[in-house]
Amino acid sequence: MSDPFAPAATRRRDATVVLVGVLGAAAPLALWLSGSARLGPALIATAVVVAASLAAYLARPRPKRPPPVAQPAPAPPPARAPAPPFEAILERLGDPVLLVAGAERTNPSDRRFLFANAAARDLLRIQRHEGRLTTAVRAPEVLAAVDEALFDQAPGEALYESGGVQDRVWRVRAAPLDAIDGERLALLSLRDETEFRRSERTRADFLANASHELRTPLASLAGFIETLRGHARDDIAARDKFLAIMHAQAERMRRLIDDLMSLSRIELGEHIPPSGEVDVALAVIDVMDALSPLATERCVAFDLALPPQGEAMVVGDRDQIVQVVQNLAENALKYTPHGGSVRVQVEHGLDAVTAAAPTRVFAAHLSLLTPDRALGRRYVMLRVADTGPGIARGYLPRLTERFYRVEGQKSGEHAGTGLGLAIVKHIINRHRGGLAVESAEGQGAAFTAYIPMTT
Repeated sequence: MSDPFAPAATRRRDATVVLVGVLGAAAPLALWLSGSARLGPALIATAVVVAASLAAYLARPRPKRPPPVAQPAPAPPPARAPAPPFEAILERLGDPVLLVAGAERTNPSDRRFLFANAAARDLLRIQRHEGRLTTAVRAPEVLAAVDEALFDQAPGEALYESGGVQDRVWRVRAAPLDAIDGERLALLSLRDETEFRRSERTRADFLANASHELRTPLASLAGFIETLRGHARDDIAARDKFLAIMHAQAERMRRLIDDLMSLSRIELGEHIPPSGEVDVALAVIDVMDALSPLATERCVAFDLALPPQGEAMVVGDRDQIVQVVQNLAENALKYTPHGGSVRVQVEHGLDAVTAAAPTRVFAAHLSLLTPDRALGRRYVMLRVADTGPGIARGYLPRLTERFYRVEGQKSGEHAGTGLGLAIVKHIINRHRGGLAVESAEGQGAAFTAYIPMTT
């Protein structure tokens, strides 16, 4: 018999041999039974030989099949770590999320949030995970979206502008959830769209401002070019005069475009706080070195009062801090008369009230930007004061508006783009700081910027 455990090729060969042997032995017998042959010695011998060969083949020694090798038991699959609870997952989301509940549409005061993740607590300035919804959000459009999800079982959506000087814009979505124990539930999520909205507004403002402010110098250039191509073609004195004016107008357009581009870049990222560290005293020294030739030309001295290196450290963008110092110092140089001085003072470790406090008894004082105050926050103060003619009280509130220039200073040596202080305000706002001005006519003006210190 064929070994059932032998390889498939060996079993097929054994079956073939057995089949041939059986046929070889049975053929003589079949012939004899049919009467076509006699069972003579030859046929008997043939059958005996075939049968003996078949028996010998089947009786041949065969290698023994080795015993099966015991396979090790498969290792059990590693146990899966238990899934974290949904509350822990939501707590780590970057977007603000709240779980809201309500019972009656006619009773808005019963809207409650049962859970608020860390981002929501930080944005809405709430200290607890649970509470009345109206204590966290008062915007009617957001509350209406929540009611749609709670009582109409339909997704609600709204735009929400959060408070604070950064003026952020959020897309609010309220999604209905299954009720639990008869209580209606909804998931309220907020997505920050500030950058997208500001990008749209900045692009529109840039086009409007550039087209308005560039119209005058372009018209002036076109007029002078037409004059030089006409009757003043051969007038050397007129040509030199007109070319000088054209050069000044071209320079003004260049400064205007540079300031507009700078202001647009700052506004786009104004809601994103900086993360670097800057020594304000070193930034002041760098700016003073760069402006010393201009100060020498105008016969104006810099009076510096700076702390030791490494003490006036703020969280900030160094290039923008330098731009603040430069804009304030250039303005002070511009309005300080020959032989006067510009005082640049840096102090550290002040609270917001002390940093913004006036220093002159009879000066008009105004806060141009007030930060969202945090308990215990300390600031580095930068004050730049000139000894120029000063600014009348009525002009102070508009100093940081785009293209605003005080009457009587729109032309001549004091002419500028009207964007310098606007740039300063937006940079300080991005750094979560404050800006104040004080001025007394005939005694000069002083601008104070203060920025949070590093912890």
